[in-house]
Amino acid sequence: MIAEVIVDVMSSTTDKIFDYSIPNNLVVEKGHRVVVEFGNRKVEGFVINIKETSTYDLDKLKDIISVRDSQPLLSENMLRLCFFMKKTFYLRQIDVIKLCLPPLIINGKVKDKIVEYISINVDDIPCIKRANKQVELLLYLKENGEVRKDQLLNKFSSTVLKTVLEKNFVKIRKVKENRLPKSSFTLEKKQITLNDQQQKAVDSISNSRYATYLLHGVTGSGKTEVYIECIKKALSRNKTAIMLVPEISLTPQMFARFRNAFGDTVAILHSNLSQGEKFDEWNRLKNKEAKIAIGARSCIFAPLEDIGIIIIDEEHDGSYYSESNPRFHTHEVAKYLAFLNDCPLVLGSATPSIESFYLVKKGEYRLLTLTDRANAKQLPNIEIVDMLLEPRKGNMNIFSYRLIAELENCINNNNQAMIFINRRGFSSFIMCTNCGYVPKCQDCDVSLVYHKEDDLLKCHYCSRRYKKFTKCPKCGSTSIRYGAVGTQRIVDELKKLFNVPIFRLDNDVTRNKNSFGEILEKFNKTSPAILVGTQMIAKGHDFNKVTLVGIVDADVSLHFSDYRAIERTFQLITQVAGRAGRSDKEGKVVLQTYFPRHFAYRYASTYDYNAFYKREINLREVTKFPPFVSMLRVLVISQDSSKAELALKKLYDEIVKLKEIYTSDFVYLYPMKCPKKRIQGNYRYQIMIRINKKNAPIIIPKIYDICDSNKANKVSIFVENEPQNLS
Repeated sequence: MIAEVIVDVMSSTTDKIFDYSIPNNLVVEKGHRVVVEFGNRKVEGFVINIKETSTYDLDKLKDIISVRDSQPLLSENMLRLCFFMKKTFYLRQIDVIKLCLPPLIINGKVKDKIVEYISINVDDIPCIKRANKQVELLLYLKENGEVRKDQLLNKFSSTVLKTVLEKNFVKIRKVKENRLPKSSFTLEKKQITLNDQQQKAVDSISNSRYATYLLHGVTGSGKTEVYIECIKKALSRNKTAIMLVPEISLTPQMFARFRNAFGDTVAILHSNLSQGEKFDEWNRLKNKEAKIAIGARSCIFAPLEDIGIIIIDEEHDGSYYSESNPRFHTHEVAKYLAFLNDCPLVLGSATPSIESFYLVKKGEYRLLTLTDRANAKQLPNIEIVDMLLEPRKGNMNIFSYRLIAELENCINNNNQAMIFINRRGFSSFIMCTNCGYVPKCQDCDVSLVYHKEDDLLKCHYCSRRYKKFTKCPKCGSTSIRYGAVGTQRIVDELKKLFNVPIFRLDNDVTRNKNSFGEILEKFNKTSPAILVGTQMIAKGHDFNKVTLVGIVDADVSLHFSDYRAIERTFQLITQVAGRAGRSDKEGKVVLQTYFPRHFAYRYASTYDYNAFYKREINLREVTKFPPFVSMLRVLVISQDSSKAELALKKLYDEIVKLKEIYTSDFVYLYPMKCPKKRIQGNYRYQIMIRINKKNAPIIIPKIYDICDSNKANKVSIFVENEPQNLS
């Protein structure tokens, strides 16, 4: 028998199937990880197919050397999913396979967590002269029974324990334990009764086989309760479930809610776990000890079989698109996985993406709506403040008079407030006002952000740090101006105004894996209090005492050079506004802007998604942007600028020839430098392409072929299908 193997060699030239003979002494199945000889070295590979013969000379085929695991690591459906992703997203097969496995398996450093338990090994405690500590230890074990070794060493020294072990007074029992992620966030268990709209949604989804549902529910409408009930229905049919959330910061609270509902059948998968925790959680799912996988984007590759439902919460969020290799769109992966399992896919959001709502209008998605909050309260009132008028009132603060007044009222009533600013650090840049010099990263074409806590300038792309200067290195002037404010500056200013606990949630304070949950838990238990954060706080969180949301600079995302900028602004405002008034108390939102009459703010202030959609979809149709066309970005990256430019020119010339064949289908074709021209020392160029939908399935594979045939030394070529970030 012959095994088709994908070898674990990171090279585009080896991204193909190799045939190996299966020796009679080995049992090899599809999905097995094997060791093979490749060239003059031994490497790992993955068996993707078994066949009876080969088109190659059988005498020249090498044998598989060994099988690494007792059971296949990849199921039939996972292998099919890998093939789909390679074809759809122009990816190397080995990169896709690795997405489906925890890093510890790939690195070959799997170690079980072994916990030692100590128990007494004698019927009567011996009388030991001048050894009171030994007697104390034995008495402690007699009273408490078997005790974990680490706990015992908190009370007694290792020398005392070693002595009683040598005397055989105690014995050790070794036990393998799972490294279970611990959530510092706790929630009370509540008995939930679904309202009519929620129950209708549950019934529709649970009675369905393969279909895609868009659950469009206003913030606080109880979408999570719908998810939980749908998963209960799936489990009752002996099925499993995948639940995706966009941000790691949402996971602790969601994890706590699902643990309350389903106990230890829930496993959590996201990038903030330790390698050991990832491996053990993956194993619990693989071994069917857990049946529900919750996590961020990578959780879609959970090793579950018989999946009964897949849910993508906050489906509009851009984080569901992987912007680093391997690049893929989670929605498309989830659709194919739902198809393979013949189960429903649920996309939930208060502000669905334009593309998703368009597919509802076309009849490809089924729409379910939750029009009212679950607590029957009104959505919080959004008050728009024109910041151009504040200086005329004598206010030069970053907070409007209105926001300060509402904060005072919130604090005096022992409530909580959330302040949203989608920019971390103290200042977005520093600038010499004499000559205009702005310090940039040596490796990236971006301005450095000032972080006051560390008194450093930092690059948010490569994490390099630089000393802050007090004199301009270019002209020597001491006249230095700070740029737009970030979360650190907001916290500093709030501390000057209010004597209450102020918490901050951004990437700078959540480096440790438990930081998210710990900060949210402390905030949840403190009132009055203020939470300042980036988009991490904008969605999914449910705090009963939050009655006020302040949006300090609503314009941050409005003027990005991206056709989705207005849509994302509308979504962010609606989502962050929805954090207020989620219990019995009325919620308020103060939105500060320099463009108060912009239609995105007008529709957001009335929560009118349908009106916003009509305006935005008309604009997309006229300008020929998705969802009316397919959009591709061919990204060329190299540390050598001239090599990148040469590769770009060759690619562009080939695509122009393709355009001559399909002239009417190419809406837009243009080569250029990326807006961020250099990141981490790599020069970046791109070809932007828009193609009519009708012939896109024919043209896009041809573009992939052009990229394949124009690979160059020390140049990386990537293709992004429907890119979410054009910078």
